[in-house]
Amino acid sequence: MKSVTMKTNGFSKQLNGDIHAATKRTTEREEIGHCPVSNGVNGRHVGVGANEGAQVDERVSTVQTSLPFLRKLVDVIIQDGLVDAMDRNTKVCEFLPPAELKARFPEFPIGQEPASDAQLVDVCKKIIKYSVKTVNPRFFNQLFGGMDVHALGGAWLTEALNSSQYTYEVAPVFTLLEKEIFNKMLGLIGFQGGDAIFVPGGSMGNVYGMNVARYRKFPEVKEKGLYSLKKPIALFTSDKGHYSITKGAAMLGLGTGNIFKVGTDSMGRMLPKNLEKQVEAARSQGYEPYFVNATAGTTVLGAYDRLDAIADVCERLGLWLHVDGAWGGSVAVSRKYRHLIQGIERADSMTWNPHKMMGAPLQCSVFLTKHKGVLQECHSAHARYLFQQDKNYDVSYDTGDMSLQCGRKIDVLKLWLLWRSKGDTGMERDIDHLFSLSRHLASEIRKTAGFRLIAEPECTNVCFWYIPPSMRGQTEDSAWFDRLAKVAPAIKAAMMREGSLMIGYNPDGDLVNFFRMVVSNFDSTTADMDFVLSEIDRLGRAL
Repeated sequence: MKSVTMKTNGFSKQLNGDIHAATKRTTEREEIGHCPVSNGVNGRHVGVGANEGAQVDERVSTVQTSLPFLRKLVDVIIQDGLVDAMDRNTKVCEFLPPAELKARFPEFPIGQEPASDAQLVDVCKKIIKYSVKTVNPRFFNQLFGGMDVHALGGAWLTEALNSSQYTYEVAPVFTLLEKEIFNKMLGLIGFQGGDAIFVPGGSMGNVYGMNVARYRKFPEVKEKGLYSLKKPIALFTSDKGHYSITKGAAMLGLGTGNIFKVGTDSMGRMLPKNLEKQVEAARSQGYEPYFVNATAGTTVLGAYDRLDAIADVCERLGLWLHVDGAWGGSVAVSRKYRHLIQGIERADSMTWNPHKMMGAPLQCSVFLTKHKGVLQECHSAHARYLFQQDKNYDVSYDTGDMSLQCGRKIDVLKLWLLWRSKGDTGMERDIDHLFSLSRHLASEIRKTAGFRLIAEPECTNVCFWYIPPSMRGQTEDSAWFDRLAKVAPAIKAAMMREGSLMIGYNPDGDLVNFFRMVVSNFDSTTADMDFVLSEIDRLGRAL
């Protein structure tokens, strides 16, 4: 098997086709075709009957027979899913409508008879072909993109070890790694001595914030429920905040009608004075305010709320301040851009998604709080079959009761390998690179005919309209904007058909549909930014 070199963003990343650590088993074991079953304590053979021994031999033989499938599939993943997919000459997507795509996969139904390994490999090749190539440097559709091979290796190794992150006894190395990563992240945001936990996505991180904040102010709710409260409780978020706050309020029984939306400025940043007015309004209506959600990098415009000013309000009024930094919180590792989260150390909790701006594979999300012990107190159920207090090690390393989950996927290794392979210097350089690309794109938009910037970018979101030649120089009345609202969807459909790139679009408030360009792939370049504009112009000139 040959080694493969991927040239990305001026760097050569060597992928060893053998991938010994992921798939190779010892030659002796394969040649013998039989492994004695041994006692794991002293190496003695376990006494099994003839039938049982035959079953074990059959199972071992089956595993060994399947190894060529795994090696072949890894070859396919590396070549088709990584090397080819990262090539700018490869289509970002092969879009088909659902019915037509389903017809391309007659293998989907599961029947009585097993499929051969060759058939399964062929299906996997088709899955790659018709899947979106999010690793491609011209994928800009979501708040994630690209792929780091060290992080991918961590994800693969995690899957191979197939453990769960609830107790030290079943995940000892990963428990220590978690503590290392959490201490690093807590320190970067001024939460030294606090607690953290991996969560299944940024939305759940925000729900954690809402839940622990409620417990901190109203601990009786954990046992007695919302009926123990004398007043309905209110929470506050900006009108540009993430919709997970609405979903979380519904899930926690807080009620979506008890969310007070705070006004924002022209950049999409929460207005601290309006926050104070909303809190006063809530109290006058009989509510007990308890929680404020600020945002570090809003989903659409990429706005950073002014945390110091919001913290002033929260401290004065006795409110828990949570910061949704799922998207933009990674500026904590950049000396150049960390001013965007100035005041983060005054917050009570934060959501941070390394699978976004830091480039870890999905999913990799962390909830952090400065309040040591509140996660354990709020979420613990003291399951005696799992969290015994008389184990033969320090049970403070059993972190599972801090989580709402029982079984919990291990997300730390891919993040640790990613960060350790770059160091702080490399991670800072890559994040600064993303910001540099967004500034370049905004500059080109300002001087290119037919393009209009919605707002100056704070994060790496660049939002803009494309105005076709047929609409330029006309009166920009309501009818004109109705026509403009149809431009971005039409161009998006064309780029999906051609597969040349992927960019999202959306309306926002009174603004009709515009392109939301998100720069999150470290392998993207200024040439890719220029291509975005030329390709949109090519696809939209005739509209």
